[in-house]
Amino acid sequence: MQFTKMHGIGNDYVFVDCFRQSLPEAPETLAPKISDRHFGVGGDGLILILPSDVADARMRIFNADGSEAEMCGNGVRCVAKYVYEHGIARKNPLNIETGRGVLTLHLEIKNDTVRTVTVDMGEPILEPPRVPVQLRGQAIVDHPLTVDDLTMAITCVSMGNPHCVIFVPRIEGDLVARIGPKLEKHPLFPNRTNVEFVEVLSQSEARMRVWERGSGETLACGTGACAVCVAGVLSRRLDRKVRVHLLGGDLEIEWKDNNHVFMTGPAEEVFTGVWPE
Repeated sequence: MQFTKMHGIGNDYVFVDCFRQSLPEAPETLAPKISDRHFGVGGDGLILILPSDVADARMRIFNADGSEAEMCGNGVRCVAKYVYEHGIARKNPLNIETGRGVLTLHLEIKNDTVRTVTVDMGEPILEPPRVPVQLRGQAIVDHPLTVDDLTMAITCVSMGNPHCVIFVPRIEGDLVARIGPKLEKHPLFPNRTNVEFVEVLSQSEARMRVWERGSGETLACGTGACAVCVAGVLSRRLDRKVRVHLLGGDLEIEWKDNNHVFMTGPAEEVFTGVWPE
């Protein structure tokens, strides 16, 4: 099976082109093996690029633990780059089918190479049953939650996948590693959740680290950065247009007046190879 390793600001995945080869058997079993950083290719998960009846291509995402995710912001930018540069669809903008629905992606192209991609991520989902989070209210903003004797204010947002955003005075690695996995699997979140720890630098700038559902801490999370912007606006900590600094790089996020969130960032192809199984 041929594969391509790609990343969006360090959030790296193994991509399989299912236009030119058959769908791998049991991708939920393949994902943990191929994602292993010691015994496999290494990555935060496996992404399949598939034909679509409603878009230029379809994306399916499997986390490093084999669970299937609805959406990946960094991953979908990489899919757009692959689809354009490998001739699947030489169009701009592109439409990509995801678990979130069909997304529109505008490409910045220089010398026939996709440099950055702007994704219309759609409208944020705030209603608790749709996030989902087992709390009552129209939206969960700065709700107190105690874990390990630490009380935090959580804001819950879905960008097609669930997010729990926590604003802290200072991000510490111990906090991410200790609290992240416990919140991911907290009973409040029936589908588990991604967890973002956020340090506000100014109204238009924030630093973020993320514990991703099914993958652990990663260098970046595009949907998470979008959720941070929304949570920051709802809690009056951030403007509607922000730059989010992640361990792997920066993303530009804007929650526009039409209620759609737009994300802009790079996508990179690293190498190709053949998986022996």
